[in-house]
Amino acid sequence: MRFDRFDLNLLVALDALLEEKNVTRASKRLHIGQSAMSGSLSRLREHFGDELLVPMGRNMVLSAFAQNLVEPVHQTLLYARTTISRKFEFDPLTVKRRIQVTASDYVSTVLLANVIQKLAILAPGLILDIRSPMQDVFERFDRGNIDLLIMPEQYLMQTDNPRTHLFKDTHACIVWSENSLVQDSFTVEQYMTLGHVTVNLSDERNTLYEEWFTPRYGKQRKIELSVDNFGLVPLFIIGTQRVGTLHRKQAEHFARYLPLRLLDTPFEMPPVVEAMTWPEHLTYDPAILWLKDLLIKCANEKIEIFS
Repeated sequence: MRFDRFDLNLLVALDALLEEKNVTRASKRLHIGQSAMSGSLSRLREHFGDELLVPMGRNMVLSAFAQNLVEPVHQTLLYARTTISRKFEFDPLTVKRRIQVTASDYVSTVLLANVIQKLAILAPGLILDIRSPMQDVFERFDRGNIDLLIMPEQYLMQTDNPRTHLFKDTHACIVWSENSLVQDSFTVEQYMTLGHVTVNLSDERNTLYEEWFTPRYGKQRKIELSVDNFGLVPLFIIGTQRVGTLHRKQAEHFARYLPLRLLDTPFEMPPVVEAMTWPEHLTYDPAILWLKDLLIKCANEKIEIFS
C-alpha cells in the first residue's frame, strides 16, 4: 500500500533497520531473507535521499538524518498497532491479553498482590507480566516494551507521557524483635550508630535514602549491607542488631509475618508518592483503561491515596 508515493510496508523494515543498525539482524527480526531486507534498504535510501546506515569500522551506524527518524517511525508503528487491534467492546471476563507492568517489589507487595487477587475473578484471561525496573527502564518504555510503569513520581518527571498519582506512603524502621540495643524508639544518634541494611536499586554508589539523608545530616549511615530489592531487607535484620528503613506499608506487612518490631524514624522524611505512566498511544486502549481504574480502586482500598 502506498501513501503519498511511499510504500507503507517499508515502515516496518525501516523500524527494524533503525533499531538493529544491521541488515542481517533486521532480516532475522522480521523473518525475511537478507536480500529482501537489502532491497528494502535500497528503496528507503532512494526515497529519503540519505544513506540511513553508514559504515564505521566493522559496524554500521545511523546517519544524522536516520537518528531523527528513530522515534517518529517507532511511534507511528505503535499507534498503528493499537488502532488496528482496538475493539469497540471490552469484556474483562473474556479478554485474553498479556500486559507488561514494571514496578518495584515494594509496589508489588503493597498493591499489585491485591490487584492480582481481583484479576483472578474479574479478568482471569488478563495476564500481568510484572518486572522490576532495570537500568534501561525508560529506554524500554520509549520503545513500547512496557505498558504500565509504576515508580516514585520524581523519577517519572523525565518522560512526557501521561501519568497519574496512585498512592503515597511514609517511612518506618524495622529491627529484630529481640534487638537489645533498641527499645520502643530511638534518637538520631542511636540510629546513626546502628548497622544498616539498605536498598540500592542502581549501579550508583549512593543507596536509595542516602541521596536524601546525607545532604541533611552531613554524613552517611553505617551501612553494613545493601540489597537490590526491599523484600530482602528483613532477612538480613532478623537475628542481628541492624536496622532497616522502609516504606511504612511494606514494613507493616513484614512485621505481621516475621519476628520484627516497627519503629518510627527518628527524623522527618518526605512521603513517597507512587505514580503510574503509560505510552501515549495506549491512552484509549480499553484493557489499559480498565486496568488503570482497577489499580486506582485497589490503591484507594489498601493504601493512603494521594489527594
